[in-house]
Amino acid sequence: MIEKVPLSELKSRLKRFVDIMNADIPQWKYVFVFSKLNMYYFTGTMQEGMLIIVRDEEPQLWVRRSYERAIDESEFPFIYPMTSFRDAAANFQLHDSIAYIEAEIIPIGFLERFQKYFPFTDLIGIDYQISYVRSVKSEYELKLMRKSGEIHRRVLEDLVPGMLREGMNEAELAGELYNVMIKEGHHGIARFSMFDTDIGIGQLGFGVSSIYPSFFNGPGGNYGMYPAMPFIGSRSNILKKGDLVFLDVACGYYGYHTDKTMTYMFGNILPEYVIKTQNQCVEIQNQIAEMLRPGNLPSMIYDKIMGQLDNDFLENFMGFGNKTVKFLGHGIGLSIDEYPVIAKGFDRPLEKNMVLAVEPKKGIENIGMVGIENTFIVTENGGECITGNNIGLIPVF
Repeated sequence: MIEKVPLSELKSRLKRFVDIMNADIPQWKYVFVFSKLNMYYFTGTMQEGMLIIVRDEEPQLWVRRSYERAIDESEFPFIYPMTSFRDAAANFQLHDSIAYIEAEIIPIGFLERFQKYFPFTDLIGIDYQISYVRSVKSEYELKLMRKSGEIHRRVLEDLVPGMLREGMNEAELAGELYNVMIKEGHHGIARFSMFDTDIGIGQLGFGVSSIYPSFFNGPGGNYGMYPAMPFIGSRSNILKKGDLVFLDVACGYYGYHTDKTMTYMFGNILPEYVIKTQNQCVEIQNQIAEMLRPGNLPSMIYDKIMGQLDNDFLENFMGFGNKTVKFLGHGIGLSIDEYPVIAKGFDRPLEKNMVLAVEPKKGIENIGMVGIENTFIVTENGGECITGNNIGLIPVF
């Protein structure tokens, strides 16, 4: 039985998007959505095709593959089959030279094939407007994210300690962790908006693997399997007593993600200075969560936190060595990396029901990456955590 996105939900999303377009780009006429994820957001189905949004007209979803599946899955009322762009173009009247598209996602070759039948002379990106409308979650979306958070908490806080054993390698843990998460209800993939980004289940590392340089724009790292697969986990890095275990993994339910990082002390208690640094990261998380209220600016939150940290703590904060990142958290939803980001330049106020992952972390030489990450809903009373409250460095003896 297919559980469809309610038609009322789809109508609300499209209305909010049109309202934002009217406010930001009053002259707009045509929007074309090609990416499967944004297509799903607006129509409730994820197919090869395109969504055409025309000002003051009904939107149209044209599907190449699979039209039959789209009809089964979606409550969207205006779905049409096509074999190529030619079919849709035959039913389209061009009255403007400008089309608004997802400029961050669509390749040039794809656009050339599109323009063969839709001869717009100007293509302008509206990635921000789509990202913004997606950033404020409905009650329908929050329900799914809370379920993801429940799965996430149970797996990382309750189940992982029983999975760690001396002599296992990182790749083995990744495989076993994936299997457990699927059994618990995880939807099986971690989606990113970032161009050309694969990450698998997440980042995990034993010991200093978690501070090894990574291709991924995040504070943690790992050795990866080999250069062609620079994530998942190493087959040769073996868990031994005294290791810090670092897990930064995504979970998802019905398309909606949460993000969580948990750390473990395997076999022995780590030195006091490591535990102290971990506790400082948890305190920073809690301070940020307190400020996740409507009206606060993400850039203000970033500046306030960074301004209170001394130089010693700032060294290797949010990374290790020359691999540090310039943010403290990020929006999350259908993608792991969504708007807004807790960083400089994000000056639009937070709104109620935005959802952000907050992740203060710090690399420690010869030890690994400590810190924490949880997913929070913006509320009038500060961030509501939906992924658990364990402070990390869970002892596993």
